[in-house]
Amino acid sequence: MDTNLSVSNLAKKLVEKLINNSKELNVLVKKGPLNCTIIDAGIEIKGSEQAGKLIAEVCMGGLGVINIEKTNTFPNWPLETKVESKHPVISCLGSQYAGWNLSHEKFYALASGPGRAIARREELFKELQYVDQSKFVYLVMEVDKIPPKEIIEKISNDCKTSTENIILILTPTQSISGIIQIVSRVSEVGLHKLHTLKFPLENVKEVYGSAPIPPVSSDFITSMGRTNDAILYGGNVELKVKAKAKESGKLIIKYLSSGSTALSIRTYIKEFELVKDF
Repeated sequence: MDTNLSVSNLAKKLVEKLINNSKELNVLVKKGPLNCTIIDAGIEIKGSEQAGKLIAEVCMGGLGVINIEKTNTFPNWPLETKVESKHPVISCLGSQYAGWNLSHEKFYALASGPGRAIARREELFKELQYVDQSKFVYLVMEVDKIPPKEIIEKISNDCKTSTENIILILTPTQSISGIIQIVSRVSEVGLHKLHTLKFPLENVKEVYGSAPIPPVSSDFITSMGRTNDAILYGGNVELKVKAKAKESGKLIIKYLSSGSTALSIRTYIKEFELVKDF
């Protein structure tokens, strides 16, 4: 795991592309509370498939490649998202994972994206031993309303930057941008499952995932159900890990038979880079 990588710096070009091509991508860029920048990808404007792809890559801190391709797996859902990363731990858990709770009164959000590694407000970062530094803070929120100024102040304080350096990308679940950025978390879900089984994260070398893209619904519960089903029951994840030869078989059995976990996603250990047993 290369802890010298900066997910914020790598994501910067993706965010700039989103802003500079806002009309073509059907997103709305405007100033928000305390002069932060809001990129609306589905609240006042519809968003788009390509915006969802870009936003998903921002979520991964510029360390993931996402493509939208045709699939025959589900006849009624003809497209799928394909995700890969050669820096799986930092991209999926250090950036993409929606783990930063940002709530105030009636506003609730779990933020994902590069800004998490700057704030480091989650216990997970102690285990990852990863920290990022950047003047600009990029966060993605799956919400249908603009955060209040209290949330902007919290981000500013935790990330030690001024509010005008905060860029928030908002993707409601009921938008195509939101749908795509959610199902593009399929690799992150698979890696999180491996993490819950206490496999040493530093031995995870590559991750590949795919999940079908469900149709958009105007109803939040329906959209949430469709995206969850797409990942948990339609998703596939392949992992390349490093393990001792005598442990590889045990890991496969433990991983594939872990029905007691909350995740039923079909996940495969694609390849072992076997190391000499001690």
